[in-house]
Amino acid sequence: MSLKQKTIKGLSWAFVDRFANQISQFIFGIILARLLSPAEYGLIGMLAIFFEIADTFVVAGYSEALIRKSDPSRKDYSTVFLVNIATGILFYGLLCVAAPSISWFFNEAQLTPIIWVMGSTIVISALGMVARVPLTKNMDFKSLATISVTSNIISGGVAIVLAFQGWGVWSLVWRSIVQSIVSTLLVFVFSRPKFGLEFSRASFREIFGFGSKLLASRLFLEFYNNLYYILIGKFFSARELGLFTRANGYKDMFSRTLHNVIQSVSFPALATIKDDNERLKSAYRKLVQITTFLTATLMFGLAATADNFILGLIGPKWADAIPYLQLLSIAGIFYPLHYINLNILVIKGKSGTHFKLEFLTKLIAVPALVTGYFFGIKAMIVCMIFTWALDYLVTSSTAGREINYPLKEQIRDILSCFLFALALGTFVWLIGQMLTLHPLLTLLIQVSLGALFTVFVSNQFKIKPFLEIQEIVLQKIRKPALG
Repeated sequence: MSLKQKTIKGLSWAFVDRFANQISQFIFGIILARLLSPAEYGLIGMLAIFFEIADTFVVAGYSEALIRKSDPSRKDYSTVFLVNIATGILFYGLLCVAAPSISWFFNEAQLTPIIWVMGSTIVISALGMVARVPLTKNMDFKSLATISVTSNIISGGVAIVLAFQGWGVWSLVWRSIVQSIVSTLLVFVFSRPKFGLEFSRASFREIFGFGSKLLASRLFLEFYNNLYYILIGKFFSARELGLFTRANGYKDMFSRTLHNVIQSVSFPALATIKDDNERLKSAYRKLVQITTFLTATLMFGLAATADNFILGLIGPKWADAIPYLQLLSIAGIFYPLHYINLNILVIKGKSGTHFKLEFLTKLIAVPALVTGYFFGIKAMIVCMIFTWALDYLVTSSTAGREINYPLKEQIRDILSCFLFALALGTFVWLIGQMLTLHPLLTLLIQVSLGALFTVFVSNQFKIKPFLEIQEIVLQKIRKPALG
């Protein structure tokens, strides 16, 4: 099977994975949001930074190092497995010790027992990280899709039952624990990893030498992403943080999910041609165009339907999340593009440059945090939009130099995608303004007409990324019919 065929097959299964996951998470999320309060979501949001940083230390770029390495040995896998477990146990212990102080900082006594119980997910997830690498390296996204969808459905079902029984915030805690347990068990079932418990200093030095720079980059990223949660949780309220968390979650449902799908498939695919700059540029150029088209279309569409989306699906008690969702959707356009550019640096072995860029671009974000403290959450998100746009310009310029794909050429390639997405968003928003129906019915009409608009206009104006996506979809439909 050629690289293109493997990539298309991988993308197909990755999209199946994410689509099925998002549908199930979306449904479970609607039910849970109706059963729980914004303040209960806010309690989990307060802990986001601590769990994200712990997970970042456990992962530490080791998976990418194993994927990038042409032929990792049994010792390599064993070494990373042991390091992951040891790091997971260490950070679980640190969180347990720090739990009372975290509760004091946010003035929420409930956080201490939540941390003690929920922190176990760090160790549970660490057990399955290395076992997942062979599936990713071999682009076996069918198995990965089965694992993630199954664990999400089981954990979501458990959370809903507990929420109905009045467990409140603990239904969200146990959802996380059950998802980690089921996912880890299934990874070992599908992967059947063949590595032991042998630690090699040579393997550790080699892998850590590459992964440590990614670790530093990701620490800046996670710290930056979650500083907003700390700021809102500390200086506003659990309710405001819950509203922001729910809005950001819906934004991530499209933006970050799309990034995860493309990242999981494109990284191993592009890594195989990392020494052929001409092929790498050609593949990367298509990737950027398709990603921009999908992300901008979804994000402008979400911003245009935010009011009916919130009111129709989770009810009026979440109405104050509408402006947050509208603004966060615009910020979400740049997230996948920023990290696709950073991917090129990792593939080319420039993890040091990756680290420096993450450090620089996150320093740029300081004004957004200051603005939030003095002028409120909406003003903070507006600053986030400009920050992410600037991040994209810096990373695309740097990554482009590695493969002779300058910033001007990139912007020229994606400009039509942005203009189309803006037109779509305006069209969908106008429909919402003209209709006076129930919010859910209005949302369905907006989505349906928006989809028709996308297909018709994209075909009429020959928008290249759409035509490529359409061709891939039609090939997948024809293939079973021909068989």
